[in-house]
Order: sequence, then C-alpha cells, then structure tokens
Amino acid sequence: MSNLFENVTNPALLFFVLGILAVQLKNDLKIPENSSKFISIYLLLSIGFKGGNELSHNVIDHTILGSLALGLFLASIIPIVAFFILKSKVNIKNAGAIAAAYGSVSAVTFVTAISFLDFEGVEFDGYMIAVMALMEAPAIVLGILLIQIFSKDKQRSPDNSFSKVFNHSLNNASVFLILGSLVIGYLASDQQAEGIKPFTTDIFKGFLLVFLLDMGIRAGSQLSEMKKNGWFIFLFACIIPFFNGLLALGLASFVTSSPGNLLLFSILGAGASYIAVPAAFKNAIPEANPGLYLPMALGITFPVNIIIGIPFYYNLIQGMQTVA
Repeated sequence: MSNLFENVTNPALLFFVLGILAVQLKNDLKIPENSSKFISIYLLLSIGFKGGNELSHNVIDHTILGSLALGLFLASIIPIVAFFILKSKVNIKNAGAIAAAYGSVSAVTFVTAISFLDFEGVEFDGYMIAVMALMEAPAIVLGILLIQIFSKDKQRSPDNSFSKVFNHSLNNASVFLILGSLVIGYLASDQQAEGIKPFTTDIFKGFLLVFLLDMGIRAGSQLSEMKKNGWFIFLFACIIPFFNGLLALGLASFVTSSPGNLLLFSILGAGASYIAVPAAFKNAIPEANPGLYLPMALGITFPVNIIIGIPFYYNLIQGMQTVA
C-alpha cells in the first residue's frame, strides 16, 4: 500500500493532474507555446544524448538485437490488430490513422516512464532509446498502406506514395532529434558527457514537471472532444493501451529481465502518438479526422498511461520478479 501511495504521489504525475484540473476549473493557467516547444526539444535532446552515451558502454549482443527486433515487431503488429478492430466502427481512413497512432509511440509517455524509474532508483539500458526511435516510423507507414489496400478509392495521390510517407516518417522532427542526439551521445567520451551533465541530467526532472503541467492542460482541453465520438471510441482509447502494454511486457520478458527495460517496453506498447502521426497524416491522408485520433491519443490514452499505466506495469513487474 505504501508503494502504491508513493507511485500516485509522484511529482510528475501530480503536475500532470494539476494541468487537467486547471482546465476543468476554467483556470487561465497556460504555458507559452514557445516555452513548450523549447522544453520538448530539450527533453528529446537530453534523453537521446544520455541513451547514446549509455549505449556506448554496451557491447552489441543478442539482448540488444532482440530488443530492437521486438520493437519493430510491436510497431508492426499493433497497428494491424487495431485497424481490424476499428474498420467496422469508423471509416477506413480514420481506422488507419487511429491504428497508426496506437502502433507508433508516445515519446512524452516514454520520457515520463524514465523519470518514474529515476524517482524509484531503477536502472534501464540506454539502448531502449534506440528501440523507441525505431518504433516511430513503421506504424505510420503501415497505417497508410492499410488505408490504400482497403479503401474503395484506390486512387493514389503523390502525397501518400510509399517513398514520401516513409521519408516523412523518418524525417519527423522528434525522430530526427532523438536519433541525432543518440548518435552524438554515443560518440561523446565519458569526460565530455560529464562536462554537460548539469544540462542533460541535473535539470531534466524540473523541465519535465513543467512540460507535464503543459501536457495536462492540453489533455484536459481535449476531453470534451471525446463526448462527440461515442462510447466505443472512448472505451477503445482506455482499454487498448493495456492490451498492447501487456502484450509488450509478455514478449519483452523473453528478451530482458531488467525491471526498467520491461517497464519501458510496456509503455512503448501502450503509448499512442499524438505528435508524429498527426504531422504525417496531415499531408498523406488529409481526409483522416484529427479531431478523432488526436483527442483519443492525447485526451484519453496519454492520461490513462501516466496516471494508471506506469504504476500498474511497475507493480506487476515487481510481482512477477518476486514470484520468479
């Protein structure tokens, strides 16, 4: 019980809830847009650099290769399963967009899970950053391919050709930044990494708290949109993260025994993208309704993962390892 209380009183979680509460109380609290963008850039840069530096201390072995392969598998199977669940409830283009969102990853949820592990004093391997970056693009490509295969309108526009979609997915700003930071961190010596530790590590948690406050405000403002889309969409956004997260956890247990890695795999499976997918689908499939998949990912799934998911998977992993 004390462990559960410690989980739900995590400052990162409480600042996120504070943001939601501000919206519900119609408070005028806001984080300036430019400040929000700067903090998101900082968080991705910091996590990528630290992950790359940790990765430089690892020898590429079957565990790392297995983890990367598992990430690709999850990013491929989750959107396919989601698409076939959704296509009888919403039109094909919306089904593909939602499937892509739930097959891709939420970098902010991942960063929050890392912060949670830091607060708990639980270590994880730096190569998990590479797993996250690798999982961004496949689901976007698959979502658009599924739309092209199942859509009655077979006409292909220049904007949704495979090469353009794939290039846009890989060249997404968040993917580019985290991959670039990962490489820089990998190349940096321990002395160089230590020299910028006050920037990459010491102030990380403080910036994360401000960012999660902002995300709470954004998520709270999206909640009203969900009322327009019916119970099925709401329940899907609440339940599918746990199905995906438990699937990822079960498969990851065959690849790694690290509690930190297992939690991150769970969150990578459970997360839904509300940054990369909207950016890609805006150009590739403009007919897909962002007023549907964006509130689902940001307004419902993100809070569910932050408030319930992270503590749930962490306690489940602890229980599994106690039994083992």
